[in-house]
Amino acid sequence: MTTTEKLVPLDQQEAEEPFDASQDLILNMGPQHPSTHGVLRLVMRLRGERVVKCTPVIGYLHRGIEKIFESRTYMGGIRYCDQFEYISNMLNEHAYVGAAEALLGVEVPRRAEYIRVIVDELSRCSAHLVGVGTYVLDLGAWTPVTYCFRERERILDLFEALGGSRFNHNYFRVGGVLFDLPTGWLGTLEKFLGDFGKLLDELEELVSGNEIFRARTVGVGVIPQDVAVAYSLSGPNIRGSGVPFDMRTYRPYGAYPELDVQPQVRYGGDCFSRYEVRLYEMREAIRLCRLAMANLPGGPIQARVPHAVRPPKGEAYFTVEGAKGDLSLYMVSDGLSQNPYRAKVRGPSFVNLQILPRLVKGCTMADVVAILGSIDIVLGEVDR
Repeated sequence: MTTTEKLVPLDQQEAEEPFDASQDLILNMGPQHPSTHGVLRLVMRLRGERVVKCTPVIGYLHRGIEKIFESRTYMGGIRYCDQFEYISNMLNEHAYVGAAEALLGVEVPRRAEYIRVIVDELSRCSAHLVGVGTYVLDLGAWTPVTYCFRERERILDLFEALGGSRFNHNYFRVGGVLFDLPTGWLGTLEKFLGDFGKLLDELEELVSGNEIFRARTVGVGVIPQDVAVAYSLSGPNIRGSGVPFDMRTYRPYGAYPELDVQPQVRYGGDCFSRYEVRLYEMREAIRLCRLAMANLPGGPIQARVPHAVRPPKGEAYFTVEGAKGDLSLYMVSDGLSQNPYRAKVRGPSFVNLQILPRLVKGCTMADVVAILGSIDIVLGEVDR
Protein backbone atom coordinates (compact mmCIF):
# COMPACT_ATOMS: atom_id res chain seq x y z
CA MET A 1 0.00 0.00 0.00
CA THR A 2 1.30 3.48 -0.88
CA THR A 3 0.51 6.81 0.76
CA THR A 4 -1.57 7.75 -2.28
CA GLU A 5 -3.93 4.80 -1.77
CA LYS A 6 -7.14 5.44 0.09
CA LEU A 7 -7.41 3.71 3.46
CA VAL A 8 -10.56 1.57 3.53
CA PRO A 9 -12.99 2.71 6.26
CA LEU A 10 -14.27 0.05 8.63
CA ASP A 11 -17.86 0.39 7.44
CA GLN A 12 -16.74 -0.32 3.88
CA GLN A 13 -14.75 -3.33 5.06
CA GLU A 14 -17.97 -4.64 6.62
CA ALA A 15 -19.86 -4.03 3.39
CA GLU A 16 -17.24 -5.93 1.38
CA GLU A 17 -17.49 -8.99 3.64
CA PRO A 18 -21.08 -9.39 4.84
CA PHE A 19 -21.83 -11.41 7.92
CA ASP A 20 -22.32 -15.11 7.15
CA ALA A 21 -24.39 -16.70 9.94
CA SER A 22 -23.36 -20.20 8.85
CA GLN A 23 -19.63 -19.51 9.22
CA ASP A 24 -19.07 -16.35 11.30
CA LEU A 25 -18.98 -15.98 15.06
CA ILE A 26 -19.09 -12.75 17.07
CA LEU A 27 -16.67 -12.91 19.99
CA ASN A 28 -16.14 -10.29 22.70
CA MET A 29 -12.56 -10.08 23.97
CA GLY A 30 -12.79 -7.96 27.10
CA PRO A 31 -13.55 -5.47 28.50
CA GLN A 32 -12.08 -7.47 31.40
CA HIS A 33 -9.46 -9.65 29.79
CA PRO A 34 -5.84 -9.95 30.98
CA SER A 35 -4.37 -9.46 27.51
CA THR A 36 -6.20 -6.19 26.83
CA HIS A 37 -4.10 -4.50 29.57
CA GLY A 38 -7.11 -2.67 30.92
CA VAL A 39 -10.79 -2.22 30.24
CA LEU A 40 -10.79 -2.50 26.44
CA ARG A 41 -13.44 -4.43 24.55
CA LEU A 42 -12.66 -5.94 21.16
CA VAL A 43 -15.70 -7.07 19.19
CA MET A 44 -14.31 -9.61 16.74
CA ARG A 45 -16.01 -11.39 13.90
CA LEU A 46 -14.33 -14.75 13.43
CA ARG A 47 -14.47 -17.23 10.59
CA GLY A 48 -12.96 -20.29 12.16
CA GLU A 49 -9.78 -19.09 13.86
CA ARG A 50 -9.37 -16.14 11.48
CA VAL A 51 -10.40 -12.59 12.31
CA VAL A 52 -12.69 -11.09 9.66
CA LYS A 53 -13.23 -7.82 11.47
CA CYS A 54 -12.24 -6.24 14.78
CA THR A 55 -13.90 -3.21 16.36
CA PRO A 56 -12.30 -1.72 19.49
CA VAL A 57 -14.86 -0.35 21.96
CA ILE A 58 -13.43 2.23 24.35
CA GLY A 59 -14.81 4.53 27.03
CA TYR A 60 -14.94 2.21 30.04
CA LEU A 61 -12.23 4.16 31.86
CA HIS A 62 -13.14 7.76 31.06
CA ARG A 63 -11.48 9.98 33.68
CA GLY A 64 -12.51 13.44 32.49
CA ILE A 65 -8.90 14.52 32.94
CA GLU A 66 -9.19 17.54 30.64
CA LYS A 67 -12.16 18.96 32.52
CA ILE A 68 -10.31 18.30 35.78
CA PHE A 69 -7.42 20.43 34.46
CA GLU A 70 -9.88 23.21 33.63
CA SER A 71 -11.32 23.14 37.16
CA ARG A 72 -7.92 23.28 38.90
CA THR A 73 -5.27 25.97 39.07
CA TYR A 74 -2.21 25.71 36.85
CA MET A 75 -0.18 24.47 39.82
CA GLY A 76 -3.00 22.30 41.18
CA GLY A 77 -3.45 20.39 37.94
CA ILE A 78 0.03 18.85 37.99
CA ARG A 79 -0.81 16.06 40.47
CA TYR A 80 -3.63 14.83 38.19
CA CYS A 81 -1.14 14.22 35.35
CA ASP A 82 -0.03 11.06 37.16
CA GLN A 83 -3.43 9.46 36.69
CA PHE A 84 -4.17 9.18 32.98
CA GLU A 85 -0.96 7.47 31.75
CA TYR A 86 -0.16 5.93 35.08
CA ILE A 87 2.93 3.97 33.95
CA SER A 88 5.17 6.89 32.88
CA ASN A 89 3.83 9.62 35.17
CA MET A 90 6.78 12.02 35.05
CA LEU A 91 6.48 12.42 31.28
CA ASN A 92 2.84 13.50 31.65
CA GLU A 93 3.84 16.15 34.18
CA HIS A 94 6.51 17.44 31.80
CA ALA A 95 3.98 17.92 29.00
CA TYR A 96 1.60 19.78 31.33
CA VAL A 97 4.12 22.17 32.86
CA GLY A 98 5.71 22.73 29.45
CA ALA A 99 2.43 24.06 28.08
CA ALA A 100 1.94 26.29 31.14
CA GLU A 101 5.51 27.61 30.84
CA ALA A 102 4.94 28.39 27.16
CA LEU A 103 1.88 30.44 28.13
CA LEU A 104 3.83 32.32 30.79
CA GLY A 105 7.00 32.71 28.76
CA VAL A 106 9.07 31.28 31.64
CA GLU A 107 12.69 30.21 31.13
CA VAL A 108 13.41 27.09 33.19
CA PRO A 109 16.84 26.96 34.94
CA ARG A 110 19.34 24.65 33.26
CA ARG A 111 19.79 22.51 36.36
CA ALA A 112 16.06 21.86 36.49
CA GLU A 113 16.07 20.93 32.78
CA TYR A 114 18.82 18.37 33.35
CA ILE A 115 17.00 16.90 36.34
CA ARG A 116 13.91 16.66 34.17
CA VAL A 117 15.85 14.67 31.56
CA ILE A 118 17.00 12.20 34.22
CA VAL A 119 13.52 11.60 35.68
CA ASP A 120 11.96 11.53 32.18
CA GLU A 121 14.32 8.79 31.05
CA LEU A 122 13.83 6.82 34.25
CA SER A 123 10.08 7.13 33.74
CA ARG A 124 10.50 5.87 30.16
CA CYS A 125 12.39 2.85 31.48
CA SER A 126 9.68 2.23 34.07
CA ALA A 127 7.03 2.20 31.33
CA HIS A 128 9.04 -0.02 28.98
CA LEU A 129 9.76 -2.50 31.77
CA VAL A 130 6.02 -2.88 32.30
CA GLY A 131 5.41 -3.01 28.54
CA VAL A 132 8.07 -5.63 27.79
CA GLY A 133 7.44 -7.70 30.91
CA THR A 134 3.69 -7.96 30.47
CA TYR A 135 4.07 -8.49 26.72
CA VAL A 136 6.23 -11.56 27.21
CA LEU A 137 3.81 -12.71 29.92
CA ASP A 138 0.95 -12.43 27.39
CA LEU A 139 2.86 -14.82 25.15
CA GLY A 140 3.34 -17.42 27.88
CA ALA A 141 6.57 -16.64 29.75
CA TRP A 142 6.55 -15.81 33.46
CA THR A 143 10.21 -15.29 34.42
CA PRO A 144 10.93 -12.05 32.44
CA VAL A 145 8.08 -10.12 34.04
CA THR A 146 9.51 -10.80 37.50
CA TYR A 147 12.88 -9.42 36.38
CA CYS A 148 11.23 -6.35 34.85
CA PHE A 149 9.12 -5.51 37.88
CA ARG A 150 12.09 -6.02 40.20
CA GLU A 151 14.02 -3.31 38.33
CA ARG A 152 10.97 -1.07 38.12
CA GLU A 153 10.68 -1.18 41.91
CA ARG A 154 14.20 0.25 42.11
CA ILE A 155 13.17 3.13 39.82
CA LEU A 156 10.19 3.82 42.07
CA ASP A 157 12.55 3.78 45.05
CA LEU A 158 14.55 6.54 43.34
CA PHE A 159 11.40 8.56 42.70
CA GLU A 160 10.28 8.12 46.30
CA ALA A 161 13.63 9.40 47.57
CA LEU A 162 13.42 12.32 45.16
CA GLY A 163 9.88 13.56 45.73
CA GLY A 164 8.32 11.48 48.50
CA SER A 165 5.92 9.38 46.44
CA ARG A 166 6.30 6.15 44.48
CA PHE A 167 3.32 6.58 42.18
CA ASN A 168 1.59 9.98 42.28
CA HIS A 169 4.84 11.90 42.10
CA ASN A 170 3.65 15.51 41.71
CA TYR A 171 7.31 16.43 41.21
CA PHE A 172 7.34 18.87 38.30
CA ARG A 173 6.49 22.52 38.86
CA VAL A 174 5.75 25.37 36.47
CA GLY A 175 9.22 26.87 36.16
CA GLY A 176 11.24 23.89 37.39
CA VAL A 177 10.99 20.95 39.78
CA LEU A 178 9.83 20.62 43.39
CA PHE A 179 13.05 19.43 45.10
CA ASP A 180 16.73 19.32 44.25
CA LEU A 181 18.53 15.96 44.19
CA PRO A 182 19.01 14.69 47.77
CA THR A 183 22.44 13.80 49.11
CA GLY A 184 23.63 10.45 47.77
CA TRP A 185 20.86 10.20 45.17
CA LEU A 186 23.19 10.38 42.16
CA GLY A 187 25.37 7.62 43.64
CA THR A 188 22.32 5.39 44.08
CA LEU A 189 21.26 6.17 40.51
CA GLU A 190 24.72 5.28 39.12
CA LYS A 191 24.61 1.95 40.97
CA PHE A 192 21.17 1.25 39.54
CA LEU A 193 22.20 2.14 35.98
CA GLY A 194 25.14 -0.29 36.17
CA ASP A 195 22.91 -3.11 37.42
CA PHE A 196 20.16 -2.21 34.97
CA GLY A 197 22.46 -2.55 31.96
CA LYS A 198 23.35 -6.09 33.09
CA LEU A 199 19.64 -6.89 33.53
CA LEU A 200 18.93 -5.77 29.96
CA ASP A 201 21.69 -8.07 28.70
CA GLU A 202 20.12 -10.94 30.62
CA LEU A 203 16.62 -10.05 29.43
CA GLU A 204 17.73 -9.90 25.82
CA GLU A 205 19.46 -13.26 26.08
CA LEU A 206 16.39 -14.76 27.74
CA VAL A 207 13.74 -13.36 25.37
CA SER A 208 15.10 -12.16 22.03
CA GLY A 209 16.51 -15.51 20.95
CA ASN A 210 13.68 -17.61 22.35
CA GLU A 211 12.24 -19.63 19.48
CA ILE A 212 8.67 -19.53 20.80
CA PHE A 213 8.79 -15.76 21.30
CA ARG A 214 10.23 -15.26 17.80
CA ALA A 215 7.62 -17.54 16.25
CA ARG A 216 4.87 -15.44 17.86
CA THR A 217 6.33 -12.04 16.90
CA VAL A 218 8.61 -12.13 13.82
CA GLY A 219 6.61 -11.26 10.70
CA VAL A 220 3.40 -10.80 12.74
CA GLY A 221 1.46 -7.53 12.71
CA VAL A 222 3.65 -5.84 10.09
CA ILE A 223 3.16 -2.07 9.71
CA PRO A 224 4.79 -0.68 6.52
CA GLN A 225 6.44 2.73 6.80
CA ASP A 226 3.85 4.57 4.70
CA VAL A 227 0.96 3.03 6.65
CA ALA A 228 2.58 4.00 9.97
CA VAL A 229 2.79 7.60 8.75
CA ALA A 230 -0.75 7.55 7.35
CA TYR A 231 -2.14 6.42 10.72
CA SER A 232 -0.15 9.10 12.62
CA LEU A 233 1.62 6.51 14.75
CA SER A 234 4.41 7.61 17.03
CA GLY A 235 6.87 6.24 19.55
CA PRO A 236 8.16 2.65 19.23
CA ASN A 237 5.25 1.82 16.91
CA ILE A 238 6.53 4.09 14.14
CA ARG A 239 10.24 3.69 14.89
CA GLY A 240 9.77 -0.09 14.68
CA SER A 241 8.70 0.51 11.07
CA GLY A 242 11.89 2.33 10.15
CA VAL A 243 10.73 5.94 10.64
CA PRO A 244 13.18 7.85 12.93
CA PHE A 245 10.44 10.10 14.34
CA ASP A 246 11.33 11.11 17.91
CA MET A 247 10.22 14.39 19.49
CA ARG A 248 13.52 14.66 21.36
CA THR A 249 15.24 15.22 18.00
CA TYR A 250 12.36 16.26 15.72
CA ARG A 251 11.21 19.08 18.00
CA PRO A 252 13.86 19.25 20.78
CA TYR A 253 12.83 20.59 24.18
CA GLY A 254 14.37 21.06 27.61
CA ALA A 255 17.99 19.93 27.85
CA TYR A 256 17.71 17.39 25.02
CA PRO A 257 19.28 19.74 22.41
CA GLU A 258 22.46 19.65 24.53
CA LEU A 259 22.50 15.84 24.59
CA ASP A 260 23.20 13.49 21.72
CA VAL A 261 19.86 11.67 21.52
CA GLN A 262 19.98 8.66 19.20
CA PRO A 263 16.46 7.47 18.27
CA GLN A 264 16.24 3.68 18.26
CA VAL A 265 14.92 2.44 14.91
CA ARG A 266 14.16 -1.03 13.56
CA TYR A 267 12.98 -1.84 10.05
CA GLY A 268 10.94 -5.03 10.30
CA GLY A 269 7.69 -3.25 11.18
CA ASP A 270 6.52 -6.36 13.04
CA CYS A 271 5.82 -7.18 16.68
CA PHE A 272 9.43 -8.22 17.24
CA SER A 273 10.77 -4.89 15.91
CA ARG A 274 8.52 -2.93 18.25
CA TYR A 275 9.72 -5.04 21.18
CA GLU A 276 13.36 -4.43 20.17
CA VAL A 277 12.84 -0.67 19.96
CA ARG A 278 11.57 -0.62 23.55
CA LEU A 279 14.44 -2.81 24.75
CA TYR A 280 17.08 -0.59 23.15
CA GLU A 281 15.35 2.61 24.21
CA MET A 282 16.07 1.52 27.77
CA ARG A 283 19.75 1.19 26.86
CA GLU A 284 19.62 4.66 25.31
CA ALA A 285 17.96 5.99 28.48
CA ILE A 286 20.90 4.67 30.54
CA ARG A 287 23.30 6.55 28.27
CA LEU A 288 21.26 9.78 28.40
CA CYS A 289 21.01 9.62 32.20
CA ARG A 290 24.78 9.26 32.47
CA LEU A 291 25.31 12.17 30.05
CA ALA A 292 22.94 14.35 32.07
CA MET A 293 24.64 13.36 35.33
CA ALA A 294 28.09 14.13 33.91
CA ASN A 295 27.02 17.56 32.68
CA LEU A 296 24.62 18.44 35.50
CA PRO A 297 24.99 22.21 36.10
CA GLY A 298 24.64 24.01 39.41
CA GLY A 299 22.21 26.79 40.19
CA PRO A 300 18.53 27.06 41.05
CA ILE A 301 15.92 24.41 40.33
CA GLN A 302 12.96 26.79 39.95
CA ALA A 303 12.34 30.01 38.07
CA ARG A 304 10.61 32.88 39.84
CA VAL A 305 6.95 32.14 39.21
CA PRO A 306 4.09 33.72 41.19
CA HIS A 307 2.20 31.35 43.45
CA ALA A 308 -1.07 32.43 41.83
CA VAL A 309 -0.27 31.75 38.17
CA ARG A 310 -2.29 33.86 35.71
CA PRO A 311 -0.75 33.62 32.24
CA PRO A 312 -1.58 36.31 29.68
CA LYS A 313 -4.35 35.53 27.22
CA GLY A 314 -3.19 33.07 24.60
CA GLU A 315 -2.70 29.43 23.73
CA ALA A 316 0.19 26.99 23.80
CA TYR A 317 0.93 23.47 22.54
CA PHE A 318 3.79 21.53 24.09
CA THR A 319 5.02 18.09 23.07
CA VAL A 320 7.27 15.55 24.76
CA GLU A 321 8.42 12.14 23.60
CA GLY A 322 6.37 9.95 25.90
CA ALA A 323 6.97 6.26 26.44
CA LYS A 324 4.17 5.45 23.99
CA GLY A 325 4.92 8.26 21.52
CA ASP A 326 3.94 11.86 20.85
CA LEU A 327 2.44 13.10 24.14
CA SER A 328 1.17 16.66 23.78
CA LEU A 329 -0.87 19.12 25.76
CA TYR A 330 -2.79 22.07 24.32
CA MET A 331 -3.66 24.80 26.80
CA VAL A 332 -5.64 28.05 26.49
CA SER A 333 -5.52 30.96 28.94
CA ASP A 334 -8.23 33.62 29.16
CA GLY A 335 -5.79 36.02 30.84
CA LEU A 336 -7.97 36.35 33.97
CA SER A 337 -8.34 33.02 35.74
CA GLN A 338 -5.82 30.91 37.66
CA ASN A 339 -7.27 27.89 35.82
CA PRO A 340 -6.71 26.95 32.17
CA TYR A 341 -9.68 28.02 30.06
CA ARG A 342 -9.16 24.89 27.94
CA ALA A 343 -6.85 21.89 28.19
CA LYS A 344 -6.59 19.05 25.67
CA VAL A 345 -4.36 15.99 25.93
CA ARG A 346 -3.04 14.28 22.80
CA GLY A 347 -2.53 10.77 24.13
CA PRO A 348 -0.36 8.52 21.91
CA SER A 349 -2.11 5.34 23.09
CA PHE A 350 -5.43 6.66 21.72
CA VAL A 351 -3.91 7.41 18.30
CA ASN A 352 -1.85 4.22 18.11
CA LEU A 353 -4.84 2.00 18.92
CA GLN A 354 -6.64 2.96 15.70
CA ILE A 355 -4.41 0.73 13.56
CA LEU A 356 -5.39 -2.44 15.46
CA PRO A 357 -8.40 -3.39 13.24
CA ARG A 358 -6.19 -3.23 10.16
CA LEU A 359 -3.40 -5.28 11.70
CA VAL A 360 -5.52 -8.15 13.06
CA LYS A 361 -7.72 -8.64 10.00
CA GLY A 362 -6.93 -12.06 8.58
CA CYS A 363 -4.86 -13.09 11.61
CA THR A 364 -5.58 -15.86 14.06
CA MET A 365 -6.92 -15.26 17.55
CA ALA A 366 -3.49 -16.04 19.00
CA ASP A 367 -1.98 -13.28 16.84
CA VAL A 368 -4.49 -10.75 18.21
CA VAL A 369 -2.91 -11.07 21.66
CA ALA A 370 0.60 -10.64 20.22
CA ILE A 371 -0.35 -7.65 18.06
CA LEU A 372 -2.31 -5.78 20.73
CA GLY A 373 0.49 -6.25 23.26
CA SER A 374 3.06 -4.96 20.75
CA ILE A 375 1.14 -1.67 20.36
CA ASP A 376 1.53 -1.20 24.15
CA ILE A 377 -1.42 0.98 25.08
CA VAL A 378 -2.54 2.27 28.48
CA LEU A 379 -6.31 2.56 28.70
CA GLY A 380 -6.22 5.55 31.04
CA GLU A 381 -4.54 7.44 28.20
CA VAL A 382 -6.93 6.08 25.57
CA ASP A 383 -10.09 7.18 27.41
CA ARG A 384 -8.54 10.05 29.38
